Formats: sequence, C-alpha cells, structure tokens
Amino acid sequence: METRKVQVTGGSTYTVSLPKEWATKNGVDSDTTVEFHSEDDLLLLTPRRDDGRTEGTLDITGLEDDTGLTRAVMTMYVSGFDVINLETERMTAQQRRTIRDATQGLVGLEVIEEMPNKMVLQDLLDSSELSIKNAITRMRLVALTMLEDAVEALLTDADALAQDVIERDDDVDRLWYMTSRVFRTVLRNPTAANEIGFSRETCFDFQSSARQLERIADHATKIAELALEVGEIPDNAVGPLRELQTEASRVPETAMDALLADDSEEAVKLAEEARDQIGVVDEKVREVDKEIHQVEPQLAQVLGLVADSLSRTADYGANIAENALQKAAPEP
Repeated sequence: METRKVQVTGGSTYTVSLPKEWATKNGVDSDTTVEFHSEDDLLLLTPRRDDGRTEGTLDITGLEDDTGLTRAVMTMYVSGFDVINLETERMTAQQRRTIRDATQGLVGLEVIEEMPNKMVLQDLLDSSELSIKNAITRMRLVALTMLEDAVEALLTDADALAQDVIERDDDVDRLWYMTSRVFRTVLRNPTAANEIGFSRETCFDFQSSARQLERIADHATKIAELALEVGEIPDNAVGPLRELQTEASRVPETAMDALLADDSEEAVKLAEEARDQIGVVDEKVREVDKEIHQVEPQLAQVLGLVADSLSRTADYGANIAENALQKAAPEP
C-alpha cells in the first residue's frame, strides 16, 4: 500500500499524486483522462477507455470435443469479455457447430464474424441493460417450479413432465452464467456497478444466492431423471414425499423473500424463519426414510436419492438466508 498527502492548490482545489508504477502499468500520462467513482467513503479511479469494451482472444487448437470447447466459450463470457476471438489454424465444421450452440446458451452473446481460421463473438448487451436482481428473481421462479414439477412427475409417473423439467435446466444455466458475468464485471469495472445500480457487496450476495438456485435446479433435474427410471410409487410414500417437497421448497422461497426485502428488519425476520424451517425438513426426511424402507430395495434407493436432493434444497435455501442476513447487516 502506498500513501499520499492531499494538497490544496488555488485555495480550493484538492490534489493528490498518482503512484508512478500504477500510472505506467495502466498507460496513464499527462494527457490521460481518468474517471472517479464514489462509493460511500471510497473514491475509485480508473483510466477512461475509448469504448469501455474488453476484447479477448483464445486459441482453440486441439479443442475438438464439445464439452471442452463449450466450457472455453462460457469461461470467456463469464470472465467479462465483450468481444471474444476464437482462433485456430483451420476451424472444423464441428467446432463451428459447438461454438454456435454454446453461444445460444448465453444471454446477449452473438456470432458477428466467421472466417476459415476464426470466429468472433460479441456481447450485444451493455451493463445498464442487465438486471442481476431480475435474473435471480427469474431463477427463483424457474428453479422452484422445476423442483415441484419434478416431484410431481415422480409421484404420478408423468414422463412428459419429467422431460420438460430437464429441458428447463438450460434456462436456469443461462441466467446463472449471466449473473456471474455481471458480478465479475462489477468487480473489475466501477462504471458497471454504477450502471447496474447495486453495490459490489449486494452483487456478491445476489451472485452467491444465484449459485444456490442453480444447484436447486440441478437437483430438480436429477429427480426428473430418476422419475424417468421408475414406475409407480407406492401410496404410502406419496404423501410424505409431497410434504417433504413442500417444506423443503419453503426454505429457499422464504430466504429469497429475505434477500430481496428492502427493509432490514423484515429481511432478518424472514431469514431466521427460513433457517428455523430446516428442523421441519429434517423431520420430514425421517418420515420419508421410514416409509421407503418398506418398499423393494432398488426403488428404496431411488427414493432415498430423491429425499437427499430435497434435503439439500433446504440446505441451499439456508445458504441464501445467510446471504440475506449479511446483506441486511449494518455497514461497519
């Protein structure tokens, strides 16, 4: 850490010198225009960029499998690059298809240029058009609806509903990648934080909660996949499983109410309520375990996995409640 003394010039102008090493590294000289961003008792300084857009290049030579190339595109997107250049000596048709498919799964990203050895992707949305709050609100609705439908598909042997739940997981993933991108952009660029309208601490709480919702959607997908494997569920297990799903979903539902509450006292009350609900969920899990021990072993194993996923859903809700308490805590 370096320190500087504030000087007063002209009787009313406060001035302070910049560290030379930092200025050199960031291309700041006597003609550079810099931007100041105030955040409570902090004053952030950054050099002004011509268009504010960041560009990155990645050599995809050797990335032939769909998983690796898809992950590379998503990593560049989440890292905050506005323009992504994917280069190789000669791009294959399979690589092009994989890149297009990956692009379709990311909010705002489009293919803007194709050449024999290169594809250029660009994020066509600016930070002011992205709402991290709206994204997690949508994730909450989709993830918890997926969970309810997945259990219903299991209990009623509705394969079409189970398949629909599996397909909806892509929607949650798109929103998860978007919230991660916004969060990393806010960390790197103070201007983005001002445009989004939330502090970096709040963006962290939102992004961390979005991760919990993404995991809930993954468990809903897991239950839906199990529903496709089994047939009819014994009547004695239907009621306890449905009750467990209701109580487990109540934890993240209440926790999200706490996270999004504007009033700190109300947020704390709801967060504590969500955490207290964990005991009820644990009791419901024991009831389900008691019933499934009476069915044949293979089905009992499947239903045990379902109960575990619902229990984990409640735990993820408790994590959201912790984020809500942190958000509601007074600033030091």
